[in-house]
Amino acid sequence: MDPLEGIAQADAHLGRPVPLPSTPLPLARWVDVLAIGPEAVEVAWSLDDSREGAPGRLALFAGTAPPPARELAGATEPREVAPGIAHRAAPLAEAQPSLRPVQELRWERGGLHLRLTAQGPWDLAELLRIANGVG
Repeated sequence: MDPLEGIAQADAHLGRPVPLPSTPLPLARWVDVLAIGPEAVEVAWSLDDSREGAPGRLALFAGTAPPPARELAGATEPREVAPGIAHRAAPLAEAQPSLRPVQELRWERGGLHLRLTAQGPWDLAELLRIANGVG
């Protein structure tokens, strides 16, 4: 993973505009923009988790090929939770409370493979709203 200077550099690396959520997100402390591989980027929001029960992180992968496999101890089997959107979750017992559990949504849209990774106490319905608003 190589840091990029911002979303314009991510657009150039992906070869098209990076799809971003149109749904409002919780307050971010900082955002990392990374090259994950050829024609693949990830935007990761480290969220303000200073309030009890606040989630700690959200990351969106976009690439012309599927994202790299990620081992998650105790993860559920992927299951379709909306048309074309697969979900899995893992407890991440070793992480701080604002980063557990971890949930992943995977889908394809517009010729891109997308993965939304959410760490912390996220509601699945909210994650689906965010995923459906990526464009």
